[in-house]
Amino acid sequence: MTAAIAVDLGKTGCRAVVWADGAGPARTVQEVPGAPGLAAENGVATARAAVRAAVLPLLDRELSLRPATVCVGAAGAAAAPEAARALAVALLEDLPVNEVAVTSDAVTAHAGALGGRTGVVLAIGTGSVAVGIGDDGSYARVDGWGPWLGDEGGGAWIGAAGLRGALRAHDGRGPDTALLAAAVERFGDPDRLPSAVSRDGNQARTIASFAPDVARVAAAGDTTASVIVRDAAGALAEAVLAAARRTGGGALAVTITGGLTGLGEPLLGPLRSALTDSPRPLELRSPLGDPLDGAGLLALNASAPHEPHVARVRRATPIVPALPPTSSAAVEE
Repeated sequence: MTAAIAVDLGKTGCRAVVWADGAGPARTVQEVPGAPGLAAENGVATARAAVRAAVLPLLDRELSLRPATVCVGAAGAAAAPEAARALAVALLEDLPVNEVAVTSDAVTAHAGALGGRTGVVLAIGTGSVAVGIGDDGSYARVDGWGPWLGDEGGGAWIGAAGLRGALRAHDGRGPDTALLAAAVERFGDPDRLPSAVSRDGNQARTIASFAPDVARVAAAGDTTASVIVRDAAGALAEAVLAAARRTGGGALAVTITGGLTGLGEPLLGPLRSALTDSPRPLELRSPLGDPLDGAGLLALNASAPHEPHVARVRRATPIVPALPPTSSAAVEE
């Protein structure tokens, strides 16, 4: 039985699971804190540490399996392809496998949500990105530019807008809003909010933790929070429609995936409504799987339509299963 390790490396968390060909993922998922993203300062080093922390315990527990490949879907990989390849090479030095593949977490989300088939996937978590892959080989990536330049409508975007609304109310510059009380409950004294959201070194992740509060306050009828969530839905719909325009083919399957879908109808209702205005037929579907499923599929299938966007490196000299792992030079596929 061919086995692989699938890894979903986001800004909030890093999850890893053993994936067996024909049997799918194992039940045990190892989860550790994520990394700021490959495009961030020291992005490769922090991503490498997170993947090691998630994968090595799995290898210790699954001694009977000798995974041949590790596939990592990493936040920031699309904006930093050289960093993605550098991460693949570094992990090949660290892990007792013969191959490491690194791609964007948006690509693994796409593969998982549509079962490796073509269409458009909107992945929304701490960040946001829409990826379209067409039957004609076309590829479109919309947004995913990180929390300071893009990721419009994502968790950090919603959280930041909510905190700005709370601080405007605190200052007397904006209308009263229940967001202020929610911010105090989560982060404490508003005067210390800038330091509070920076305390763990992953500001985007910390700010995104406020997004569920914004959605909850919006669902309770708060005007400021409701506008933020509607604006987020509009921004996400724009990303999907832009990706659809750039993806070849006829009617397109569209799936929405990621942790931010947990906000529910306050976000997803207006998002679905906005997508019905598309001039091109869009078939909204429920996701077949998540980014871990996509990473597992891509780990074991190098012929999927996603492969041009995967950095895949192999050992020059494969590890012999009966021998302890050795370090050897990596070569590009």
